[in-house]
Amino acid sequence: MAVADAGVGLLTRWLSSVIGEGVIVDLRTRVFDHVQGMPIAFFTRTRTGALVSRLNNDVIGAQSAFAGTLSGVVSNVVSLALTLIVMLNTSWLVTVLAMVLLPIFLIPARRMGSKLADLRREAASHNAAMGTQMTERFSAPGATLVKLFGRPDEESAEFALRAGRVRDIGVRTAMLQFTFITALTLVSALALALVYGLGGWLALSGQLAAGDVVVLALLLTRLYAPLTALSSAHVEVMSALVSFERVFEILDLKPLIQEKPDAVAVPSGPVAVEFDDVRFAYPSADKVSLASLEEVATLDTRGGEEVLHGISFRVEPGQTVALVGSSGAGKSTVAQLLSRLYDVDSGAVRLGGHGRGTGLDIRDATFDSLRATLGMVTQDGHLFHESIASNLRLARPGATDEEMWDVLRRARLEAMVRSLPDGLETVVGERGYRLSGGERQRLTIARLLIAQPRVVILDEATAALDSTSEAAVQAALGEALEGRTAVVIAHRLSTIRAADVILVVEDGSIIERGTHAELLAADGRYAELYNTQFAEATAVAQEAVPEL
Repeated sequence: MAVADAGVGLLTRWLSSVIGEGVIVDLRTRVFDHVQGMPIAFFTRTRTGALVSRLNNDVIGAQSAFAGTLSGVVSNVVSLALTLIVMLNTSWLVTVLAMVLLPIFLIPARRMGSKLADLRREAASHNAAMGTQMTERFSAPGATLVKLFGRPDEESAEFALRAGRVRDIGVRTAMLQFTFITALTLVSALALALVYGLGGWLALSGQLAAGDVVVLALLLTRLYAPLTALSSAHVEVMSALVSFERVFEILDLKPLIQEKPDAVAVPSGPVAVEFDDVRFAYPSADKVSLASLEEVATLDTRGGEEVLHGISFRVEPGQTVALVGSSGAGKSTVAQLLSRLYDVDSGAVRLGGHGRGTGLDIRDATFDSLRATLGMVTQDGHLFHESIASNLRLARPGATDEEMWDVLRRARLEAMVRSLPDGLETVVGERGYRLSGGERQRLTIARLLIAQPRVVILDEATAALDSTSEAAVQAALGEALEGRTAVVIAHRLSTIRAADVILVVEDGSIIERGTHAELLAADGRYAELYNTQFAEATAVAQEAVPEL
């Protein structure tokens, strides 16, 4: 029987390891792929640390139910069955009486599993909070903010408090488990005493051999050992189910943007852009995220409220349209809809075509062709903590060194990169912090150039730059826009005077449209914005001139 136990144990351990490791790989990749398909609103609401905690800690917690517990369940069930058969053959009466105590194993296992599950939920919440704090404070912007405001001690105290809570939960968990195992041990001892007492009485009365009493006692220890293990396994599974719940909460979220089965590629050649009576409201929190992943679920008050009201315009191939207006007017929302980071609620966004209503609705386009057609540069110019070459190849993985040097030259960045000891292999740091603001932005423009999009979207691409950096970036943008259809969102109106069409957006509606000269002559909202900026720029210039 010992040989059979060993063989079964070895086989089940191998199978459970294969299954367990397969589960962790499958869950991680599924969660990662699923999260990548979530809308931008999900990421603007979600605490990164809480999300990473589910991808790491909870997936590992779910895997433990397979790797350790599953193998124990199979081997213990086999051992229990074999032992029970031998005991029944030896004395069915003693065996039945010994099994009377079996329910005592089941009742505490059920209650203990529920308590441990609650503790695991509480620990997972605190671990997610610690993960969020580390993710934010250990980033370059977060660390800078903490140092500038002199808060290292406060941050350490807050982290220690959270870590202490996790420690306390760990101690409570350990004590509960110890109490549970101790109780099961006492029950086993009671059953053993029952066997010796009843077996001894049967032996004295001649109904059972003395040797059989000893055999039954030994077999009982082999019977209650797997019973104890199975009860513990039930507790472990109940606790592991918490991890499964937290993982599948993510997987149950529905991506709002999906590719249609019959989607087609964006037609080749020059591309027009058309917005046709577009209306849009940002999705509410319950549609894009989980309250447990957010610090404040109601922070974004735009959810469900219409922010674009019947937006219509058309940009012909090779033309540039500029969107201007006050902050919060809806300009960036237009850029996000064109990029299909969100889908319109009504109306349509179209690409191509030879007149109004003839283009391809971007909801009918394949993701690959849409991403190849559109290129976007935003205000923050995000870069990954990788080399310059890796950041450029994000747009086109097969780009050669010659192609990368060419786009760096066109982005007015070649000389700077060649001066670096590692050249294209220079690591730019987290979010590109090793580069200046102007260099970061020009590198994102170089990345756009190497992608060779037919439609360029610029969302406040120079808003955060000083005048010197802006001049260099504007020169690079000239290369990016040449021969391409462009949608430009700008705060500084001096940068969009040459646009073919300027749209003035206020409160989600287009209130004026025309060229720079036409809008100035109309003396409306655009003229007001332009004259205000011109007056402010003149005042700043005069203040900069020293008195003689």
